[in-house]
Amino acid sequence: MVFKEGTFHGEVPEHFDGPHPALLETAVADALAAAGTIDPSDVAVTCEKGTVFLTGRVGSPEEIERAIAIAASVAGVKAVESKLSAG
Repeated sequence: MVFKEGTFHGEVPEHFDGPHPALLETAVADALAAAGTIDPSDVAVTCEKGTVFLTGRVGSPEEIERAIAIAASVAGVKAVESKLSAG
């Protein structure tokens, strides 16, 4: 039996250092939902290389600050960039 090196369309597959971005996105979204101090229903969470990006709309400027703090407190998050708006 011959084993070939794994490839994806001829390219070596990516390997992630640390948690997979989807797991980190889920953890941050869950933390925002569980906090109870903000309405995260219009907040999108994406992640790239440990940086979490928050986009969307929340109810007030104070909720923006709380969302950033909650996201930053999740294990594995290296930085948080917010493009949240209030209103």
